[in-house]
Amino acid sequence: MTLLKKLGPGLLFAGAAIGVSHLVQSTRAGADFGFGLIWALLLVHVCKYPFFQFGPRYAIATGESLLDGYLKLGKPILITYFVLNLATMFTIQTAVTIVTAGLAANLFGITSNPAIWSILITVICLLILLIGRFKLLDILMKIIIITLTISTIAAVILAYTKNANTIPLTQIFPKETTDIAFLIAFMGWMPAPLDVTIWQSLWTLEKRKNTKNYNASNVITDFNIGYASTIVIGCLFIALGALVMFNSQENFSGNATIFSAQLIQMYTQSLGQYTHFIIAIAAFTTMFSTTITTLDASPRAMSYSSKLLMGKQIKYSYALWMSILITGTLVILLFFISEMKTLIEIATILSFVTAPFYAIINYKLITSSHTPAFYRPRKAMRILSWSGILFLIGFSVWYITSITM
Repeated sequence: MTLLKKLGPGLLFAGAAIGVSHLVQSTRAGADFGFGLIWALLLVHVCKYPFFQFGPRYAIATGESLLDGYLKLGKPILITYFVLNLATMFTIQTAVTIVTAGLAANLFGITSNPAIWSILITVICLLILLIGRFKLLDILMKIIIITLTISTIAAVILAYTKNANTIPLTQIFPKETTDIAFLIAFMGWMPAPLDVTIWQSLWTLEKRKNTKNYNASNVITDFNIGYASTIVIGCLFIALGALVMFNSQENFSGNATIFSAQLIQMYTQSLGQYTHFIIAIAAFTTMFSTTITTLDASPRAMSYSSKLLMGKQIKYSYALWMSILITGTLVILLFFISEMKTLIEIATILSFVTAPFYAIINYKLITSSHTPAFYRPRKAMRILSWSGILFLIGFSVWYITSITM
């Protein structure tokens, strides 16, 4: 119980990360390639690990967020982050909310209107965050991640017992242009965009306020558990796609909401109608965790970066930025839903091409004099960091050239 109480930011990271990248992308990876892309999931987790870990590491080492560190490295860096986050937060929030709404309609019924469900889910998340604040979010995320893990494992076991086909474990590298494009998208958003590391640093500081004796050991253990859970859940969703959908000849929709409905329908047809709620709960908790954590994190980051840039705290800044995010999300949802694919593609491109920026800045900060020597990464972590930076730069160049050809 002591360990569970000290878990928090790592599970919030898992909640933010385990979303469309897992429910949609990992399942499609299993459906299209069987177990053949496990290598890609593991590789991208290893390459991104240092940069995600540097967020909570810096926060516990200095008592400051990464945003404070960015300001120390130079105001243009913090301004760059502010602009990039402002450019992407509305489309990301809209995307995860509408997928969650589609799953809620499938699970609870009542109405199939995604707009109504999107508003309802947003209001529920808003009340949780404004009334219970971080403490309630911290408790709720433990319940969500445990529920998600148990329901997903149960679904995989059911799929395994029902599967009569042999699925090869041979790892493959896609050769077709469309398959390569999928691989790039799969790895780019797995487990999450790198700016989430800033959210982790802010959550770590909030956790420290509410937890006695919250030290570096707790922080790294918490992060490692959360990070490991994104790997495990990712592999489980690949397994579900492979066991239920591989060679099914199903024409899967590129729309995340429609795909989610197809996913649940295929599971229940393959595994039995009694599995509907197991699958639906696993899918819904996956997306609800992402929706509520992003709704908390983006306003939290924008509020704090605004404070640093202006040199003063605006009253009710967190609530103000949350109101701005919700308003922008609903405007996109109600008036620009037909352009959702284009908007998400823009946000995706920005996330891909800015990944090296966050990796380099985080590495520079954690190895600088702004971080106490004891908390700076050792040689092995530095080597892994440079390898990760080279991978992300190469990955971004590969992505840009692939979409412009």
